[in-house]
Amino acid sequence: MPRIALITGAGTGVGKAAALALAKEDYSLVLTGRRKEPLEEVAAAAQASGAKTLVIPADVGDPAQVKALFAKTKEAFGRLDLLFNNAGMGAPAVPMDQLPVEQWKAVVDVNLTGSFLCAQEAMRLMKEQTPQGGRIINNGSISAHAPRPNSVAYTATKHAITGLTKCIALDGRPFDIACGQIDIGNALTPLAARMTQGVPQADGSVRAEPVMDVESVGRTIVYMATLPPDANALFVTVMATKMPFVGRG
Repeated sequence: MPRIALITGAGTGVGKAAALALAKEDYSLVLTGRRKEPLEEVAAAAQASGAKTLVIPADVGDPAQVKALFAKTKEAFGRLDLLFNNAGMGAPAVPMDQLPVEQWKAVVDVNLTGSFLCAQEAMRLMKEQTPQGGRIINNGSISAHAPRPNSVAYTATKHAITGLTKCIALDGRPFDIACGQIDIGNALTPLAARMTQGVPQADGSVRAEPVMDVESVGRTIVYMATLPPDANALFVTVMATKMPFVGRG
C-alpha cells in the first residue's frame, strides 16, 4: 500500500526537494502552499517519478483552511503516514526594537501556529486510521539553536518548534505517532542564494558562507521518514560542512 505524505510549503526550496525525494520512494503526495502554480510544477515533476499527487493551496496559519486541507487528504487517500511541517517565513532584518508587531505576528502565525495546527490535524487523523500511527517531521532550522543578527521573530519561532517537536513526540507515543525535527543550515535554495554573496555575522562583519545542495535535505527527509515504526530520529542537523555555525566568531 503506498504511503501518503503531506508537505507544507511544498512549492519551492526545501519543500520541493522533500517532495521529489519522497516521490522516488513511492510516496503519494499532498502538496500545499499559498501559491498554486509552483505546487503544480512540483506535482508534475513528482508524477514523472510515478507518484500520485494532490495539490491543495492553503494558508497554514488559517485554522479553517488547515481543517479543509486534512479533510480533503482523508477523502482522497483515506490516511496519512507522514506530515512534513515545512512552511515558514521570515521578517525584515531589522533591530528587534524596530520590528512592527504585525510582522512578528505574521511570522508566528505561519512558522509556529501553522505547524501546531497541521500537527494537530495530522495527529487526529493518525489516531483514527487503521493501522494507527504515523510520523511528523518539523523543519526547525539552524535558527532553532542559534540566531543570526536581527532575526528575532524567525529565531523565536524556530526555538519554539523544538518544544513543539518534543511535545508531539511525547503525546503521540501511545498512538504510534513519531515526531522528529530537521535543522537545516545553508541549503542552496532561491531564498538562501544571498549566503554566497555575503551575510551579516555575529561579530559585525559581512561574509559569504558555504552552502550545500538542497537535494541533501531531501535525502535526509527520506531517511527520517522511512525509519521503522520502532525508531525515531528526534533531532537531525544537516548543514553545509564549512558554514560558520560550530565554534565561536
